[in-house]
Amino acid sequence: MTASVPGWPWWRRRVMDEARWVMVDVETSGLDAARDRLLAVAAIALRVDWQDRRLEVVIGDSFEVVLRQDEPSTRDNILLHGIGVQRQQEGVPAREALEAFARFAGHSPLLAFHAAFDQMLIGRHVRMALGTKLPNQWLDIEQLCGVTHPHVRARSLDEWLAHFGIRCAARHQAAADTLAECELLLRIWPQVAAECSGWRDVRQLASRHRWVRRA
Repeated sequence: MTASVPGWPWWRRRVMDEARWVMVDVETSGLDAARDRLLAVAAIALRVDWQDRRLEVVIGDSFEVVLRQDEPSTRDNILLHGIGVQRQQEGVPAREALEAFARFAGHSPLLAFHAAFDQMLIGRHVRMALGTKLPNQWLDIEQLCGVTHPHVRARSLDEWLAHFGIRCAARHQAAADTLAECELLLRIWPQVAAECSGWRDVRQLASRHRWVRRA
């Protein structure tokens, strides 16, 4: 099937942008990535200076979209993320929303907390709406947290935020969660930067989580 994003073949051939990372968070109709619906996507770019080992959150380079839903999610679900019936019904059509996200993501690697969930959910909706898949690499920052701080008794995002004293303005709202996840990455960055000199090193560091004995 021919991809629908303008210029997509050219886009897929481009070399990954190691200097611009994109932190991603989603809101969904439930916790089953294989079945539930994607309601919203938020993302914030981070600029990496590998020469000086610096990481910066670029608030001005951000993205947020609510996808249009033919059938709004349940009342309990709405109470969790705050995306009401009207906002869901008046959201952006999936094709338009996901094309916009693909353009925003560009050639950057994508990061998320428990990234497998975001990757599967976004990937499934991109395939349905655009007939293709995003070529971006993904990284789970929870794995980086575990590798760099193996003695911390934390697993969930709330536990890691509490450990570092990071306050999230509105938990379970994608834009606020994404910003909190960027702050979390900044807190562990000194340990990451001490061992890594590029994106490949970061991926290898994260992969060591399976061998690290967690507290």
